[in-house]
Amino acid sequence: MTAFPSRFRPRLLWALALSAALTGCATMQSHDKVAGDMQTAGRTGGIPAALASLESTAKTEDEKTALLYNMERGELLRMDRRYPDSTNAFLLADNKVKEWEETAKTNPSKLMGTVGAALISERLKVYEGQDYEKVWLTTRLALNRVAVGDFENARVDIKRTHEREAIIAEFRAKETLAAEEEAKSKGAASGGKELNGYPVETLNDPEVLALKNGYSNALSHYLAGFLYEMLNEPGLAAPGYRKAIELKPDTPVLEEGLRGLDTRTGFTWKRRQRMTDVLFVVEAGDAPARKPKAFTLPVPTGRGMVTASISYPVIEPSTDPLLTTISAAGTDLKLEKVVDVNVMARRALKDEMPGMVLRGFTRAVAKGVLQNELQKRGGLIGGIIGAAASVATEQADDRLWRMLPGRVYVARGYLPPGEHTVTVNGRALPLPIKIDGQYALVPLRLYENSVLTGDVAMLGQLPTVAAAPPPAPVVVAPAAPVRTTNNRSRSVPQSAVKPTVAKPAAAAKN
Repeated sequence: MTAFPSRFRPRLLWALALSAALTGCATMQSHDKVAGDMQTAGRTGGIPAALASLESTAKTEDEKTALLYNMERGELLRMDRRYPDSTNAFLLADNKVKEWEETAKTNPSKLMGTVGAALISERLKVYEGQDYEKVWLTTRLALNRVAVGDFENARVDIKRTHEREAIIAEFRAKETLAAEEEAKSKGAASGGKELNGYPVETLNDPEVLALKNGYSNALSHYLAGFLYEMLNEPGLAAPGYRKAIELKPDTPVLEEGLRGLDTRTGFTWKRRQRMTDVLFVVEAGDAPARKPKAFTLPVPTGRGMVTASISYPVIEPSTDPLLTTISAAGTDLKLEKVVDVNVMARRALKDEMPGMVLRGFTRAVAKGVLQNELQKRGGLIGGIIGAAASVATEQADDRLWRMLPGRVYVARGYLPPGEHTVTVNGRALPLPIKIDGQYALVPLRLYENSVLTGDVAMLGQLPTVAAAPPPAPVVVAPAAPVRTTNNRSRSVPQSAVKPTVAKPAAAAKN
């Protein structure tokens, strides 16, 4: 082994120690790998195998109560129709979001103090959940409650969805302003030029730009309207339907939800209703993945220009085929796409990108200074180690709720009570679905090569149809004697005697 001069050894050891510390901070397991292993297990062994793969990654109590772990676990349990267990997992995740909400309301600057992420790596940030995931969480809780008939708690979850959206909107406005001010203090006038080479078309396509924001979705608000309507609260149902239309305009099923509300909740209609008002919620495809893309930025230092590695996530657009029709009881209903999680994830990334770029610039400056210092203390070897540490610690955050569906469709129509064979795009479900009552909600999930049918929620009773009175006894009248021309009598059947038709009163006067 080569012996280093004693005056050089402390510098090198210092550089190695610092670089090792930085590198060690960034060895967190990629969630993209966790999700990939989970999905591979699901393809070969079904939902239980996917669940086992996920659970094997959580060793400590902190890991078992982590937000992302419980969102993924809750979704798998829901797909397996283990609703109480799924709800418990979602509630653990929801506790983390509630903590975030409380801090966002009372001390937002604490959430903005991402020192570790600003100086080392985005992945060092505590995962707070994407904003659309926070909203999905309360929606998922509501759907779980509805599946087991707990409509009162579902009502509470729906109400919290609206409150959560308001908190998110206020906090994100403050966060963007704070990120801009921090970057300017470090010498960054704007973040646009740092995106050279980034596939900005994935963030600026028409579907992404058409979304109002990165957290509200039409399904959550339409479900709010439907649930309130089921509970006979049309005054609360109308705002839900109206908000869904605002988020996804020109969608007939959403528009009809509001337009027909007064009629459907009227006493006369309910008294005459003979078929069940059925809402199909059909989920298909997979939520997107965040893939890291690396960039290098020139950073000025006291010893000249050095390069720093910066990594940003990229979400590719979905190529999943669209669903169009669901059929049951001889009726074809049009499936309307109301949520595209891929588009929502890209919109959330677009909204997050300015702050992410500004933090990236801040990290690049800090790492450039560090690299320069390592080179001063350790010479060429120190500079090489600093550059390697910069690359190793710069990892794009790839954490997303990956077990969510890629797209969600709804269809609504009236079907007769009973068991029905249901087909989606011509593909028949393996088992018939039973519906009854005034309202029914049917959840379906197209997962890999199977169709998962959730528990059907039913509420209300159709009015009882009075039984038809028994037919009056038939009395056979004796044959009427009819005189013939030869003075003999013959019998004529009573049915052959034409009844006399009474004239209307007005005609009788004439």
